Amino acid sequence: MTTTRPLPRYHFLDWVRIIAFFLLILYHVGMYYVTWDWHVKSPHASEFLEPYMALSSPWRLSLLFLVSGVASSCMLAKLKPLVFLRKRSWRLLIPLVFGMLVIVPPQSYCEVIEKLGYAGSYGDFMRLYVHGYHGFCKDGCLILPTWNHLWFVAYLWAYTVVLALLMLALGPRFDRLAARLGHALTGWKLVVLPAAVLALARMIMLDRFPITHALIDDWYNHAHYLTVFLLGALMARVPGIWPRVAGVRWPGLALALAGWAAIIIWYALDHGAIAGTRWELLVYPMRAVYVLMAWSAILAACGFAQRHLDRDGPARRYLTEAVFPVYILHQTLIVVLAHALKALHRAPGLEAMLLVVLVTVLSFTGFEIVRRVPLLRPLFGLGPRAPTASPAEAAGTAAGTAVGTAAGATAPA
Repeated sequence: MTTTRPLPRYHFLDWVRIIAFFLLILYHVGMYYVTWDWHVKSPHASEFLEPYMALSSPWRLSLLFLVSGVASSCMLAKLKPLVFLRKRSWRLLIPLVFGMLVIVPPQSYCEVIEKLGYAGSYGDFMRLYVHGYHGFCKDGCLILPTWNHLWFVAYLWAYTVVLALLMLALGPRFDRLAARLGHALTGWKLVVLPAAVLALARMIMLDRFPITHALIDDWYNHAHYLTVFLLGALMARVPGIWPRVAGVRWPGLALALAGWAAIIIWYALDHGAIAGTRWELLVYPMRAVYVLMAWSAILAACGFAQRHLDRDGPARRYLTEAVFPVYILHQTLIVVLAHALKALHRAPGLEAMLLVVLVTVLSFTGFEIVRRVPLLRPLFGLGPRAPTASPAEAAGTAAGTAVGTAAGATAPA
């Protein structure tokens, strides 16, 4: 049976979330050096890194939505749905609006300079930005204002609304639904059943609803990410589900690596040559392979973390609070620094290492400032600073049972 009692703290999921978010720094630095479209581009951009980028791109964000669903469900075990929705809206929408007005615009400014040769000042650009100017066009027009990498926060808030309304409508039936899911997700079915549902959505919907990250028309992404988010919310209510996940970590890792190899081979094919032939139909089984790879990687990540990282400590507590402000800051820092470093004409390897170090240091410097200034904390998704506890109080807190993951407490769960 499932339970609506306060759920245990999943420290290993905190670590999964921390590691996944920090992979974003490496991934988004990589986006500067590959041929895929991005805000700014290195003159050394090539296909060299693309296979390694594809190792994480199919599953990293799905993993974050799964963990967010778990954390949200844990919070709802102790909060009424409308109270939960109010708290999450405060923590998500304020940083989203602030980010769109303050953090994100430098990315678009550098983009129009590099792609369109824009010569206006930043002040000139911001006047166009806030008025929704749509005249920056090249192979499509830049949409302003924009949320760029903060699309994750907008989607997470929308899914939070869906979950809160479901809990309000279903009440205890949500736990009964979780119990039925728990009976189904055993052994090989833990790998196959979620992957089959997600693969069916990808095969049917992707052509009709291309990925936009625009929220209102992004129906394939919603079919995928909302499903994963709700799956995490249900899994949180199933006792013993995480040892099951740990039990399939090695098969999950093997399937993920095999799927990655298949994806790399597929992308390497001459798709122009097979267009219009029967080989073109391979795109549909390859979409299933893509999803199986992603879900298997998620299971492997959670399984290995459950086995090896289910522990607390000062580092986990510090990084749990840091990860959302760092996430908000990191992409703007990458874009601005990459744009500025071009003038130095460094070798791409040295430049990339310099970018990673500078972005990491400056992101954490920003966090250290934000966490100390009460007026800044809500702008970066942090709650009021907790008062310093006495040693006895701290020991009592550590011994108590916490609800949900720390993602639900200080960042976009």
